[in-house]
Amino acid sequence: MRLNQVTVTMPDLDAGWNFYCILGLRPVVDARPRYARFVCPDGNSTFSLHQGVSGGGGTTVYFECENLDETVGSLSEAGLRFVSGPEDKSWLWREAELFDPGGNRIILYFAGSNRLDPPWRVDQGRPA
Repeated sequence: MRLNQVTVTMPDLDAGWNFYCILGLRPVVDARPRYARFVCPDGNSTFSLHQGVSGGGGTTVYFECENLDETVGSLSEAGLRFVSGPEDKSWLWREAELFDPGGNRIILYFAGSNRLDPPWRVDQGRPA
């Protein structure tokens, strides 16, 4: 199984369009004001916006960046406002946090080998 796309709800898709273009996602479908879809700059996963009332901030989306500090610096210069980071976390990831115009929490991070193979990884060879 492979994750294809994540869709978040946002009241103003024009604001979301601008935010995710600055973030580096490339538009592939523009059906604003109802829907917009982007492809991530690395790999082939997609990310979509659906017009609607935000559901209270329960969504967090993680985007991995090879050069996190440089990426955060460039995005800050482009006008995006970060709540925190980049900072090292106890779970061995380096993260920076911001919110999109719909109130969805966005984490940019770098985890290296700890993304899929942290020191506390569950042994995959064990019977369930």
